[in-house]
Amino acid sequence: MIHSRNDKIFLYSTIFSLIGLCYLAGCTRQNYKAEADEHVYRIIDHKWKDDFGARANYRISDVTPSPNDVQIEKTIPSGGVLNLAKAVAIATAHNRDYQLQKELLYTTALDLRLTRHLFETQYFGGFSGGYDSDWNDEVVGLEANLGFNRLLATGTFISTQISTAWLDVLSGNMEGGVASVLTATVAQPLLRGADRKVVTENLTQAERDVLYQIRLFNRFRKTFVVSIITQYYQILERYERTRIAEDNYNALSRLYERVETLTNAGRLPLLELDRMRQEKLIARDLYVQEVKEYGTLLDAFKIALGVPTTTEFRLDESLLQALKTAGMLEPDFNENEAVETALYQRLDLTNSADAVIDAQRKVYVAADALGADFNIVGTTNVASQQQGNRLTMQAADDYTVNFELSLPFDRVAEQNVYRKALITLNQRQREYDLAADTITVEIRQAYRDLKEASERYKLQTEGLGLAQKRFKKTFLLMQYARASSRRVLDAQNALFDAENEATDALIDYAIAMLNFYRDTGVLQVLPDGLWKKGIEKEPLVRELPLVDSSFQSERAE
Repeated sequence: MIHSRNDKIFLYSTIFSLIGLCYLAGCTRQNYKAEADEHVYRIIDHKWKDDFGARANYRISDVTPSPNDVQIEKTIPSGGVLNLAKAVAIATAHNRDYQLQKELLYTTALDLRLTRHLFETQYFGGFSGGYDSDWNDEVVGLEANLGFNRLLATGTFISTQISTAWLDVLSGNMEGGVASVLTATVAQPLLRGADRKVVTENLTQAERDVLYQIRLFNRFRKTFVVSIITQYYQILERYERTRIAEDNYNALSRLYERVETLTNAGRLPLLELDRMRQEKLIARDLYVQEVKEYGTLLDAFKIALGVPTTTEFRLDESLLQALKTAGMLEPDFNENEAVETALYQRLDLTNSADAVIDAQRKVYVAADALGADFNIVGTTNVASQQQGNRLTMQAADDYTVNFELSLPFDRVAEQNVYRKALITLNQRQREYDLAADTITVEIRQAYRDLKEASERYKLQTEGLGLAQKRFKKTFLLMQYARASSRRVLDAQNALFDAENEATDALIDYAIAMLNFYRDTGVLQVLPDGLWKKGIEKEPLVRELPLVDSSFQSERAE
């Protein structure tokens, strides 16, 4: 039986060291999340370019916000009025789809962190031990190992490991003691898989995927802000239609009372009174329907904001008047300029163009896989053995160098991958062409919508003025029995329709302008969740007319 002092010292120190390492590993578990967050946002911040948009409101909910992030509670200001700026800020902070997009950005960068780690030094270690007995021997042993692996961009794979074993023979003829072995292996491909571009392809793709996701996130922010503002405008329009319907009902009620007086005086037939009462009931029904539609849109808007549907508020009605005051302006840019700007500015089109480059790299990688394998593997071992107080070393005369050659006789699987890569390249090129054509069509349509909305609002505004004059004249003529109540009723109905059409045209223009900014890619989302027209690079569209003056005043406040 061998129980040397050195053996015991080694045993106890190894056990306590490993227990300490296990304890420390358990203590640092709570820091894993913080470490992952730090790596992820360092990656995102490094890849985020200024022309993508403001670097704000992109951190997930369980991470400390950046200084520019909107931090706002799901509360409505006193008075119950939710203005546009507050609505956009609440939606940016609490909308569920927005939160999902932030998480997609995070997980994409997290995947890159793992891919990068494959090219970093990866340490490993552990230990095992136990008791063994057979007919002749009874042994207690402990083995520990520590080492690292490293993959280089050249395809070189390096692995080292130190293994130490302690053996205590309790009975029998075996000899105990401490033995250590240092093993190092280097493998280098020389043909297939040796090209740096091939080795790092997954890393390159992961790097580019993060860049793509940042672009997609910023593109989403633009469409998201426009969608929230659009909903706000549409609810304002529905509220205005509710007010117009109520005014129409009240006007018909007053008109009914006047016709009733004239009928009782014998100046109008009873038939006209019955007709007026019927129109009054129809007006009341229209008002009830508008109130219902307004409530439905408002509830849907609460979901978009991410606030409880039981939250009570109303929108800022003064914004509608601000839009009316701003008026409509003819675009001072032409369609070709708008299309050129969109093709230059759109982040989603940039991603589509880069996807073609990705497909070209995939073809290169697939072609490399068609070649022969020729690898060189070198291994060396340095061993030591301690028995009692005696230590012996075996120097580095234990090494091997091997080579492996595999000729490309069977490359059917690789051939299929290569051919598919060529097809994918053609597909990506067609997808880019389709994306460019689609964006061109979107801009042409947005341009036409903008011009049509501008012209329509002018016409509807003029028609509203004529309808107001017509009603006043026919009502005055009815007072002197020179016009029937039917003519007055027709004038009131025309006025009701004209007011609705004018409101609809105003909102359509405001939304069309937002859509045009969004589709050309020049709309920029600010850190507070609002927007401005971004700075374009050549080719330029000339200065676009800003309708939303109330927007600017809200920002100033």
